[in-house]
Amino acid sequence: MRIIIIGGVAAGTSAAAKARRNDEGAEIVIYDKDSFISYSGCGMPYYIGGEVEEADKLTPRDPAFFKSKYNVDVRVLHEVLNVNVETKTLEVKNLINGQVFSDCFDKLILATGASAVIPPIEGANNSSVFTLRNIGDMNRIKSYINTVHPKNAVIIGTGFIGLEVCENLKGLGIEVTLVERLPQVTPGLDPDMAVYVEDHLRKNGVKVYTGQSAVKIEENKVFLENGESIVADLVLLTVGVKPNTNLAESMGVELGETRAIKVDDKMKTNLTDIYACGDCIEQYHVITGKPVYRPMGSTANKTGRIAGDVITGGNLSFRGVLGTGIFQVFGLAVALTGLSEKAALKEGYDVEVCHNIKPDKPEYMGGKEMVIKGIADRKTGRLLGTQIVGQEGVDKRIDVFVTAITYQAKVEDLFHLDLAYAPPFSTTKDPVMYTGMILDNAINQGRKLITAGHLADVIERKEKIQIVDARVVAQYEKDHVETAVNMPHSKLREQMKQLNPDVMTVTYCNKGVTGNAAQNILLNNGFKEVYNLSGGHKNYSKTKNYCNRCNPH
Repeated sequence: MRIIIIGGVAAGTSAAAKARRNDEGAEIVIYDKDSFISYSGCGMPYYIGGEVEEADKLTPRDPAFFKSKYNVDVRVLHEVLNVNVETKTLEVKNLINGQVFSDCFDKLILATGASAVIPPIEGANNSSVFTLRNIGDMNRIKSYINTVHPKNAVIIGTGFIGLEVCENLKGLGIEVTLVERLPQVTPGLDPDMAVYVEDHLRKNGVKVYTGQSAVKIEENKVFLENGESIVADLVLLTVGVKPNTNLAESMGVELGETRAIKVDDKMKTNLTDIYACGDCIEQYHVITGKPVYRPMGSTANKTGRIAGDVITGGNLSFRGVLGTGIFQVFGLAVALTGLSEKAALKEGYDVEVCHNIKPDKPEYMGGKEMVIKGIADRKTGRLLGTQIVGQEGVDKRIDVFVTAITYQAKVEDLFHLDLAYAPPFSTTKDPVMYTGMILDNAINQGRKLITAGHLADVIERKEKIQIVDARVVAQYEKDHVETAVNMPHSKLREQMKQLNPDVMTVTYCNKGVTGNAAQNILLNNGFKEVYNLSGGHKNYSKTKNYCNRCNPH
């Protein structure tokens, strides 16, 4: 059997390696039009910033490696021009000498990847404008920095890569301005979590423009749609990627709803003996079952392995994605998985939302606060999604949530997880468990929550409401929610006679725990409708205005 794989990097090389493990006798050839067959794309921002000192560290495997270890013929700088599905032949161009030749296959795998999106901005092709998708892009940026010594950079787009490069450019002493057309940074997050990221960026000296599009780039300036101009010696476009599907379309391969290649759970396309994997394919979401396009290196490796297994007689199958992601910027870790609140509402879920602010381990062991947003389905109690921002322990918690959501855990199940505990690693009740407890209380125990954005709307509409600040007097006098009355938790049983038990009531403290205790007192004394402010005053003061600016509701 002759297997041809078009494209390398994560998916193509994984497919080749798995196919070889299953079938020692198969002929396996990879064609890739790039110079590099395998590289760590996620490490590129750190080479630009100097944390990774040698570019070779990101490209440890070359054609000779794959030949010696897997007996796979890798031909870089070779572009597949077209494929004849009926005759199972392909036309290939050697980009070094221009020679065009034919090849044949029994099984074909498309691993053509994705390309950076170039937005319709005048001047986007200037010599000072870059994208960052492959090693060639990385080397061009590094060379430009070393030669031109830019003092000011503008990054258009605030996804993972954009923010990682932002940190690394700042580390080189380059002033950075971020431009995002949406009303918030980090579009994958809900607004009430994105605010923590934006605030952190500003505290680290990054200028941030949201709700603005760049319309023109000149030699040393970027012009925004509102007429403002920003000095820019270097411009980086990080507004997303699009699947490379031109070859697939010319062959008659069907595309999906997201305009990426449509495959089944075995990586099969609509054409016999034609498979696809990696960033060029459409995936489906674990929760909704609907098509999504989430190009990630981890998913590319996984789908490549599945394709290589299936074409050599294996029975692996794809089980979908949750859209999990994590990145770090200026020491702040940002992670997400599952459905955002906005996405869950769009899907028709009646959502319960909590904001859990807890240290990753005891404060006496140097614990640092993280903010965990949990999104659950009120009807079933199923956990739908989680977003976390914090300095330490974020990766550990997001992976627990990923596992729970994958296996359809309900919020009440999180409390019962037998998680590892010792003071250097966690609190006795881990933040994961607390998140489950808060959501379980809200959904199943009648301890309702109200978000900062919702409360701000209620206050703005002057609806009839009574708000109880359960903190001590000094905290209340320093700052408090508008119209709130101060009834410290220790005195609430005496003072609650001043409240009307028939009026909607909101309790709060600094982060939520004492607010919940106050809520319990009122409910147990006949108050009919009592809400605890999710994340307490700390979250409210941080997010109320931001949520009004870009409310998911």
